[in-house]
Amino acid sequence: MRGPKIPIGIRSLAVGFPSVLRTNDYWRTRYPAMVAEAEKYSLAKLWAKAEKPDAFDASAAAYMGDPFRGAVERRLRAPGETALSMELRAARGALEAASLGPDDIDLTIVTSFVGDRLGTGNAIYLAKELGLRTPAWNYETACSGSLVGLHTAASLVRSGDYRRILVVVSTSNSVQVTDVDTLGWFVGDGSGAFIVERVPEGYGLLGWKTINSLETIDMFVIQTVSTPQGGTRFCTAAHPEANRIARDTAQPYLKTTVEGALAMADMSMKDVDYWVFNTPNAWYADFCAQTLGVEQGRYHSMYTTYGNIGAALMPTTFYHDLHAKRIKPGDVVGMYSIGSTSTSSALVLRAGDIALGPYPTKPSTKDEVAISSIAIAPPTGDRQRALDATEASSQGG
Repeated sequence: MRGPKIPIGIRSLAVGFPSVLRTNDYWRTRYPAMVAEAEKYSLAKLWAKAEKPDAFDASAAAYMGDPFRGAVERRLRAPGETALSMELRAARGALEAASLGPDDIDLTIVTSFVGDRLGTGNAIYLAKELGLRTPAWNYETACSGSLVGLHTAASLVRSGDYRRILVVVSTSNSVQVTDVDTLGWFVGDGSGAFIVERVPEGYGLLGWKTINSLETIDMFVIQTVSTPQGGTRFCTAAHPEANRIARDTAQPYLKTTVEGALAMADMSMKDVDYWVFNTPNAWYADFCAQTLGVEQGRYHSMYTTYGNIGAALMPTTFYHDLHAKRIKPGDVVGMYSIGSTSTSSALVLRAGDIALGPYPTKPSTKDEVAISSIAIAPPTGDRQRALDATEASSQGG
């Protein structure tokens, strides 16, 4: 099957990050015993050595001796700092890079994982702050939000119903972990935004393939847990079999989506100049490259700078690749993302002259504040007892 006839692509791209820089020293100085016994806790259980190693485990082997499993730095929201503030930084950067104003945008689609309010996403609040009078709506597909958003926006522009679409994504992992849960060691917060419109012939999206990731249902769950103050908050917990689920699905999802996207583009692996792989952990880009036969120098990981920032991974890595001129106008770029309990997606595009928003400077605030949280009304009765039991299980208690 051949790819689309009408060329739709990215005009501009920007990223936005919160104000706190957290390094591994934060936990080494505050929780030395936990670091020393890290193999007992949730991160080590999530990314553990396999009894029967495969290609996924071979890529991970170099990180198994590190209690942080290859994570080095993260950008985190300070208490009171919102997902919307990151999204606005990225959205304004994309608009300014393209020399566009609010009246130039026909539609805005937003995925906030998680949003700042229960029950509604950030799209309408973003529209208000930007002064947009055109529709703005929310969608969700976990860590695949950027690729699915790009494909969705391109299809809507191609339909003729919209001329130009602003796509905004953010992930706020830090508000779903606590200082005393080692899952917090490998996650961060971040946002990206890009403007999708018609581009010159031969450029833009050439092919895509998205599948559901139903085999990963509940690999990670967001549950409510009690706080010392007597309330409750959201926390992420990994399924006891999360490590096995990740290993078993990694190669099939990657190959199915990449092969499908290449087939739609009427291309093969040798036609792709550069790859932007998902980086939910330190070795995932290497695993993807080794599985597909991609040489060093044709992909790059930003994991040590940002950690796992979910849906913001693609625009962040793509931004840095463009800024560093690892990707140049005319290059064919392959992209891949995996989201648990959602979708796996691959996309092939020919990069044009994509305008970039401001370069993200390193935060000046370092290791001084506790990770923020979202409080909700406390559950009672049987529900509270069930949550307490779930939390005790996730902590190995």
